[in-house]
Amino acid sequence: MDTSGEEKVSRWKEDIQSVFERDPAARNAFEIITTYPGVHAVVYHRFAHAIWHIGLKWLARVVSNIARLLTGIEIHPGAVIGRRFFIDHGMGVVIGETAVIGDDCTLYHGVTLGGTSWDKGKRHPTLENNVVVGAGAKVLGPIVVGEGARIGSNSVVVKDVPAGATVVGVPGKLITPRKPQQDGHREKIAKKIGFDAYGATKDAADPVAHAINCMLDHIHVMDRKMESMCEALKKLGVDEDQSNLPDLDSCEIISTAEELQKLDEQIPEEEKTIE
Repeated sequence: MDTSGEEKVSRWKEDIQSVFERDPAARNAFEIITTYPGVHAVVYHRFAHAIWHIGLKWLARVVSNIARLLTGIEIHPGAVIGRRFFIDHGMGVVIGETAVIGDDCTLYHGVTLGGTSWDKGKRHPTLENNVVVGAGAKVLGPIVVGEGARIGSNSVVVKDVPAGATVVGVPGKLITPRKPQQDGHREKIAKKIGFDAYGATKDAADPVAHAINCMLDHIHVMDRKMESMCEALKKLGVDEDQSNLPDLDSCEIISTAEELQKLDEQIPEEEKTIE
C-alpha cells in the first residue's frame, strides 16, 4: 500500500475512534460506519474536496449535493476540514466554501458556518483545533474561533472568539468567569431583595444572570455610599427618618418540572380542592 493509501486508512480509523470518544451512544465500529450521517458526510466531503482541487468543480458539487440528500448535511467541496472532525446527529449543518476547520472539532445539528458577504475571497469562519459548536449555532463571517473555544446552542457569533472562551446568546457574548471575592456581597444583597444570584449560574452560564449580578454589584456600592451619608448626617445633628423600607417579596422563575412539583407540595391540600 502506498503512503497516500496508508494515510486514508489512518484517517478513517481516527474518525471512527473520535466517535467513540465523543458519543456515548456509539456501540461498535460497524454501527458507526453504517448509521452515522456525520461520518458519511465527512467521507463524501473528502472525495468532493479532492476532485474540487484537481479542477473538476462541477463534479465536486454534484458529489456534495448527493451527500446532502443522503445525510442532511451540506459541506461545500472547497471547505478545508482537519482530522478527527465529528458532526453529531448532523441534520441541517451547513459549512460554506471558505470555511476552515481544525483538528478535533465537533459540530452538532443545525450549525451554520456561513458568510455575511457576497464578495469573493475569505467570507466564512475559521475554527481552530478542539472547538465545539452547539446545536443551532450560527457562526458567520470571516472570523476566527480560537482553539478550545465553545459556542453555546443557538448562539449567533459574528466576532472573533478568543482561545478557550465560551460564547452564548444572540448576538454572541463572552461568558466572564465570576470572581470569588465578589460572591459574598452579591449573596448578601441577593438575600435582601429575595433573589438567588447563582440559582441559574452555578452549573451553567447565563447572560441574564450575569447582568443581574452586575446590578447587585451596583446596589452594593450604593448601599455603602448611603450608609456613609447617613453617618455623616448624624454627626451634623440631622435627624434620620427611622421608617423601615417595605420587604420585597421573593421572586422565582419556575423552569423545570421538578421545581413545579416542589411548589405543588408546599400548597396545603385544602387549598388544592376546588369547591
